[in-house]
Amino acid sequence: MCNIICKNKKGITLVESLVSVVLLTIALIAVLSMQPTSLQTSAKSDYLGRGVMLLNKELMAQELLIMNPCNTISTGTVNKTAYASDQSTALDGDASFNVQTVTSAVTGRTNTWKVTVKVSWPPLNANGITENLIVTRQESFRFGCI
Repeated sequence: MCNIICKNKKGITLVESLVSVVLLTIALIAVLSMQPTSLQTSAKSDYLGRGVMLLNKELMAQELLIMNPCNTISTGTVNKTAYASDQSTALDGDASFNVQTVTSAVTGRTNTWKVTVKVSWPPLNANGITENLIVTRQESFRFGCI
């Protein structure tokens, strides 16, 4: 009878406990090793999203300026610095972006301009993102003429 009782004792042994602790440690180390990569990807995504918003804002402003026949359009390159906070000066911890706008007349087409906007955020991404837009004058956008 003692043999049956002794064989049916159940519980966790010291060896089983050590194996489970080792497996848990390995899993935690694997998860923690992915943390820097996820932070870098998150920061890259944040900068890209803010850059796209600045690019879109500048393209829309140039488009509205050109479409109004009352405005005089000057061709050339304009460089400016924009901040993620949308303020004119940088705040603490603010990200800065370089916005380059190139406006040129389209040859062979009257009242048509090509606007190229490039947004970069050095030193993280010196190439940045670029978008082009062809804009024509439109009489229905005439506003503010004197």
